[in-house]
Amino acid sequence: MSNRRNFFKTAGAVALGATAVSRVGAASLPEAVIQTSPTMQPPLIPNTGRPYNPVATLNGWSLPWRMNNGVKEFHLVAEPVVREFAPGMKANLWGYNGSSPGPTIEAVEGDRVRIFLTNKLPEHTTVHWHGIQLPSGMDGVGGMTQPHIPPGKTFVYEYTLLRSGTHMYHPHADEMVQMAMGMMGMFIIHPKDQRQMRVDRDFVFLLAAYDIEPGSATPRTAEMTDFNLWTFNSRTFPGIDPIVARAGDRVRVRVGNLTMTNHPIHMHGPHFTVTGTDGGWIPPAARWPEVTTDVAVGQMRAFEFDAVAGDWAIHCHKSHHTMGPMGHAVENMIGVDHRGVAERITKLVPDYMAMGDKGMADMGAMEMPIPDNTLPMMTGQGPFGPMEMGGMFTAVKVRDDLKRGDYKDPGWYKHPQGTVAYEYAGELTQPSRAPGATATPSRDTMTMNVRKPTAHTGH
Repeated sequence: MSNRRNFFKTAGAVALGATAVSRVGAASLPEAVIQTSPTMQPPLIPNTGRPYNPVATLNGWSLPWRMNNGVKEFHLVAEPVVREFAPGMKANLWGYNGSSPGPTIEAVEGDRVRIFLTNKLPEHTTVHWHGIQLPSGMDGVGGMTQPHIPPGKTFVYEYTLLRSGTHMYHPHADEMVQMAMGMMGMFIIHPKDQRQMRVDRDFVFLLAAYDIEPGSATPRTAEMTDFNLWTFNSRTFPGIDPIVARAGDRVRVRVGNLTMTNHPIHMHGPHFTVTGTDGGWIPPAARWPEVTTDVAVGQMRAFEFDAVAGDWAIHCHKSHHTMGPMGHAVENMIGVDHRGVAERITKLVPDYMAMGDKGMADMGAMEMPIPDNTLPMMTGQGPFGPMEMGGMFTAVKVRDDLKRGDYKDPGWYKHPQGTVAYEYAGELTQPSRAPGATATPSRDTMTMNVRKPTAHTGH
C-alpha cells in the first residue's frame, strides 16, 4: 500500500458543496492512500473510532481514515488506473485511489463521515452514495444536487450515517462512460452494536461488465448489452479470490450489481439465507432460504450460511457470464465434419485448431495462441482437469483446520475417501425403451435442414 501523504496539499484550495459542512473542520486533507495490487488485503481492523467487525473485499481493500474532532475522514481520488483482470490481461480503467473498483469504505451506524473527493480525471465527476440516507445536497447528482467537480478540484461530502447496511458508491456524472470505465466501490455501514448481525467472516464484491476487444485495453464505453468480460470486483476467473472460511463459521457474502443486467448468484453446497437488501437488514421472520439469489441492476444483496468443509462453486447462473471473451457470432459446428477444411487451413495458419464439432469443451484445454492482452473463453485447472470456466466464477473454500483471520487460498480440498464421484465399472446394458422409440431421433428432411433466421438480442 502506497502513501502519498501531503501530495494534494498543494493542489489548490478545497472546494465545498452548498451544504452546512464546517469549512474549518475540512480545512486540511487527510491522507489519500493508494493500492494498485489486485491481491486481497487483510480486513482493516479499526484502531480509532467505534469498533466493528470488518469485511474482506475480494481482490480489494478497505480505505483507511483519520479521526478529526469526532468526524471520520476519508480521501478518495478519482483517477485513471490499470487493472489486471487475470494474469495475461490488463485494462485501462478509471477508478479510485489506484484501483477499480475503488476501496471499500467502512464506517459505523451513527458515525459522522467527511469524505474528500479529488478529481484527477480528464473530465468532471461526482460521487453518488448509493442507498445511503443523507441530505439531498450530498447525494452526488451532478447538475441537480451539486455542481460537477472539475478536473484538479476537491469537493467534500459530509453526513451522518443513519442506518447500517450494504451500499455502493459511483459517479452520477457522465455515467455511461465513467461506470463503463470501472468507477465504483462498496460502502459498508456496520451496526452500532457489534453483536447485531455478527458473523465470523464477511465478504464483499461488486459485479461489473466490460467490453474490451482482444488486443486492446480500453473498454468500449458506448456498449449497452453486448459485453464480453463479466467480473467480480473487476477480476475474471481464475483471477478471482476464493471465499475462504473455517468449517462451522457463519459467513456473510455481500454483492452489489452495477452491470446492465441481472445476475442470479448461485452457491453450491450449504443453503444460504438472504439477510439484507438495498433497504437494510431483513427482519428474521421475513428472511428466506435460497441456493440462488437474483441481484438486479443497481441492487445489493447480503446472504449468510454456515460453512461446510469442501470446495463449493459460486457463480452467476447465466452460463455466458461464466465465460471469458467470446464472439456472439460464433457458428454452431456441432455434428459438422470439418476435418478436411481444417487440414487446408493449417497449411496457411499452422496454429489453427478445429474445434466445436463435438461441443466447445475442448477449449478448456486448448493451447491455441490467442491475441495479445486478452483471456481464453474457458480456463482454470482444477485437481481433476480443466474447469472450463471464466468470468463470474470462483470457489467457497471451507476447511476444518483454518486459523482465525487466515484468508489465504488453502489449495484444493482433499476429499475423504469414498466421497468423490467415480466411474461405474460393471456391465453396461441397454435401457428398455417404449416400442418404436430410439435414443437418437430419426432425421426429418423436411425440418431438420431448415436454418431459421436468428438475431442476438443481448443478455
